[in-house]
Amino acid sequence: MSQWAPSTGPDVAAGRSSLLRRIRAYFDAAGVLEVDTPALAPSAVSDIHIESLEVSSRLAPTPLYLNTSPEYCMKRLLAAGYPDIVSIARVFRDGESGARHQMEFTLIEWYRRDMRLDDIVDDTLAVIAAALERPELVRDATIVDYRDAFQRAVGIDPLSTTPDVLAEIAGAGKDLRDVLGNRIDDWLDLVLAAHVAPTFTADGLTVLRHYPASQAALARICPGDNAVADRFEVFYGELELANGYVELTDATVQANRFAADQAARNERGLPQRPIDSRLLDALDSGLPECAGVAMGLERLQMVGDEVDDIRSVIAFEFEAYHD
Repeated sequence: MSQWAPSTGPDVAAGRSSLLRRIRAYFDAAGVLEVDTPALAPSAVSDIHIESLEVSSRLAPTPLYLNTSPEYCMKRLLAAGYPDIVSIARVFRDGESGARHQMEFTLIEWYRRDMRLDDIVDDTLAVIAAALERPELVRDATIVDYRDAFQRAVGIDPLSTTPDVLAEIAGAGKDLRDVLGNRIDDWLDLVLAAHVAPTFTADGLTVLRHYPASQAALARICPGDNAVADRFEVFYGELELANGYVELTDATVQANRFAADQAARNERGLPQRPIDSRLLDALDSGLPECAGVAMGLERLQMVGDEVDDIRSVIAFEFEAYHD
């Protein structure tokens, strides 16, 4: 007999519902407009760390892709003159399943016009505190530059280190060294997860800001230091809750980054994905100065419910479909 029953009860669903009400109340009070965007698109993200799910349709000559984020469409809305906006959407990422990941999850994504890095960090902390009804999280939050966090935790400068140094810190054997090679950002990600994040305050928020410029994604380069990007992440303990940045508005620079992503995907043997030309056209038409954040709802509920497994806050986990 199949395991048909949900894995959690109505108390978990009630907690989720309350969380959503408080999040919407925060954005309503701030005058942020809730918007809806398509789940299917003819293009996909090029990020080497994110894999899209393909969907076939008789109406489309080429594969469609389930969105990994509403980001691209939301930026098109902003370029068309929309005010501050928020989306609460189901998104999909292939190959992500376990205690902190699910292939399908809920993403809260919002964009605020004319916000600098410090402004959007403050806004993000306020959203989390309001959602969890824990105002002390803002008061006690630690804000640290990426560079300083590495220097404190492992005693190296991440902006000038080498793969060999990072491999030594990670205690990497030959097999891992062969896999990661000289990819400095892959080594930095490994050391961040294994050695830096564990030093963060266990029961509080840590904002890690000013990531290396090579990890800018869709963020602008910091005006005051071209070695770093105006990008940040928020952690509760070691758990990543949110990723945000002051947005890149230059279509040419963004196109070059997409091309670099495609080259990196090719070098890693990953599938090439169609680039979203509509996003580039929107940037070219004039994306207003803005900052954006993406935050996982289920991970936020994990903090609120004091659990360490994402499957404790959802009714139907992906693995449940394998009898």
